[in-house]
Parts: sequence; C-alpha cells; structure tokens
Amino acid sequence: MVPVKSFMVPVEKIVKVDRDVSARAAAQMMRDNGIGSVFVTSADAIIGILTDTDLVRRIVAAGADPEQTTVEKIMSAPILTIEGNKTLLDANDLMAKNHVRHLGITKDGVLAGMISVRDLVVFLTNLPRK
Repeated sequence: MVPVKSFMVPVEKIVKVDRDVSARAAAQMMRDNGIGSVFVTSADAIIGILTDTDLVRRIVAAGADPEQTTVEKIMSAPILTIEGNKTLLDANDLMAKNHVRHLGITKDGVLAGMISVRDLVVFLTNLPRK
C-alpha cells in the first residue's frame, strides 16, 4: 500500500495564518486558494488547524461574529498526526475513528505535511478498475 508521505501536501506549501487573524479573513483566504483548511501559527510555530467545518460549527451555527472572532478561538488543536511511512489505509482508518478530514503528516515526530480526505479520494479515483 502507498505511504501517506507520497500524497501529502508538504508543510512549505500549506497555507498558514497567524492566530490573531479574524475568522472572516481566514475563510476568505481558504476560498481564494480553493482549500478547506489552513494551519494556525504563533511566532512561526504551528499550533492548530482551522477547517471549513470549524467555521461552520463554531462561527455560523454559533452565531459568532466572524470579524471579531480570531482563528485561535475556533481552531482545532492539537493537530491529529500520523507518521509519513504509514499507509493511506492507516490514514483513512485514523480519520474515520476520530471523525476528522485532515491529518498532519510527521517525519520522526516533526510535522512535514498534511493529507486530507480529498487526497484519499483522488488516490482511490485513480486506481485501476477491474
């Protein structure tokens, strides 16, 4: 089976926002980049992840003001991770068990990238059909 590191988005290419950015600004950034999540940073350290689901549940459904709410208040933390040498099946199982759609990928315990359910779907879609 294919290791997750071969399908991850490298950490250098992941869109990041500072923890003090407003939820609205982060949502606009996600829209403009066609992505469903951003990593949240504090002094260049990644401290969490903000997903489209976080925005829906913690801003829209809660009736919070997206201009006045910072991403730090609504992000998911810590980021659930899996080692890069694990398989896509392992990643799928971990996502299903924890009801998440994004996983951080680590190399020797250090965050090296991210994989999403969308990445798994792309992989499965491209498998040869019998």
